[in-house]
Amino acid sequence: MVVYGMQLPVQSQSTLYAEAWEAAAGPADLLAVARAAEAHGFDYLASCDHVAIPRRLAGAMSTVWYDPVATLSFLAAATERVRLLSHVAVVGLRHPLVTAKAYATLDHLSGGRLVLGVGAGHVQEEFEVLGVDFERRGAVLDETVDALRAALGPEEYPEHLGERFAFKDLGQLPRPAQERVPVWVGGSSPAAVRRAALKGDGWLPQGDPREKLAVQIARLLRLRAEAGIAEPITVGAITEALYVGAPGWEVGRRTLSGSPEGIAASLRAYGGMGVDQIQVRFRSRSRTELIDQMAAFGTEVAPHLN
Repeated sequence: MVVYGMQLPVQSQSTLYAEAWEAAAGPADLLAVARAAEAHGFDYLASCDHVAIPRRLAGAMSTVWYDPVATLSFLAAATERVRLLSHVAVVGLRHPLVTAKAYATLDHLSGGRLVLGVGAGHVQEEFEVLGVDFERRGAVLDETVDALRAALGPEEYPEHLGERFAFKDLGQLPRPAQERVPVWVGGSSPAAVRRAALKGDGWLPQGDPREKLAVQIARLLRLRAEAGIAEPITVGAITEALYVGAPGWEVGRRTLSGSPEGIAASLRAYGGMGVDQIQVRFRSRSRTELIDQMAAFGTEVAPHLN
């Protein structure tokens, strides 16, 4: 069974994917998109994480990166079912107890809808200004995930003893509403795939094209089996940009467009590779067009995905 979710517009505005209309958008647009996602069967909404963007990268990345906990908490109050994903939180930038306090509160307030997506990060200046070792960020993330497993568990006084972090006899309430908060690991490097296999409840690949995804999934599952981990893992994929119907405007040659049945037939290939959830993105020229696309996908494409 393949489910579908989406990265929220507006909250991150990298030139790689942001649409022109997002520059002038704000909270009302986020609310409208979140409510549309809930209405049209989307499994989750996702929000990115950057603390500060250096001037050298601002031209490409922009400096528009909403805080994911604040953004997802804001939308939690306007929705009831759709899950709330950090895609991805650079959790190595913060002490695990700080991260746990924020995300446990989000899970508590949302009635257990958090999916904690984590990643190593890639902006060196961001690490340096916060006093975190950029070169060792992979090892920091590995231990942070372990610490977060404890800190987001059911115990009021969680315990962790590691190389970088150690805590016990320090209570944190509220606890998450979920007994076990799902942790999805992001990234497609060999280290990230290994981390997802050994430590994750899910894997969020970073833009692997279709022709490479099957090999990555096979490696992920092999590493997990070799480690003796029997629990299933949620395998994700980011699809091509989509436009349901005939665009009538230039949507880019890599955009998958056309009839709902044709789009669904193409997307079913992901399920054939072993993908459990697809993250979709729609080309649009306005909030109205984006919501129309979401509605068309939910009503006309999604019934043919499985």
